[in-house]
Amino acid sequence: MTPRSRAITSRQTGPHEDLSRRVTRALAHPLRKPIAVHTREAFDQARLWRAEQGERPLVLDAGCGVGLSTRRLAVRFPEAVVIGIDRSADRLSRDHGPLPDNALLVRADLVDFWRLALAEGWRPARHFLLYPNPYPKPAHLKMRWQGHPVLPTILALGGCLELRSNWRLYVEEFALAVAQATGVAATVEAFEPGAAFLTPFERKYHESGQPLWRLVVELPYRPALVPGT
Repeated sequence: MTPRSRAITSRQTGPHEDLSRRVTRALAHPLRKPIAVHTREAFDQARLWRAEQGERPLVLDAGCGVGLSTRRLAVRFPEAVVIGIDRSADRLSRDHGPLPDNALLVRADLVDFWRLALAEGWRPARHFLLYPNPYPKPAHLKMRWQGHPVLPTILALGGCLELRSNWRLYVEEFALAVAQATGVAATVEAFEPGAAFLTPFERKYHESGQPLWRLVVELPYRPALVPGT
């Protein structure tokens, strides 16, 4: 039996009042964080692996956790190559069966991996952000992707970006950030996964009776969004 999960609680009742300022700042000030050595090495391995696959569409599974979603996306998009990225070696080591031939799991810092991908000129056809840590405390806005300095890089990669969460406010904030940064409107919608769960979290939240939410938006490849490029 899947353990039941508690719904997210927060003192926020609407989008964070500081969201627009955080997005403006991210668009104006370059991210100076040094690239971690282990992520640079992991990216180089991913780059070589991708080159071996030929000219196939790229799917990024950002924050893939135990890699179940990466496996399922690889089956769903057999014409593409799917790279799942997570920072936890423990999560990536969990046994969920063999990887499809068109899938790769990478241990890396997401912030650095995204920056390296953009610098390399990668243009994902699809980009998944599945159930990121919501950081529901208002003081932690800057740790949510919509409030993080790496936001312009995420959006600049382009492609069909899909975000899913069990916290509607997270998705609504992300939609506001997308619109502010790119001018592209993104709709927040309720999501019913049926039996096609992409992640263990998705299954747990759904079976706990929590509503699920998603945003799907088509973005142009736009490196100039990132300040300093």
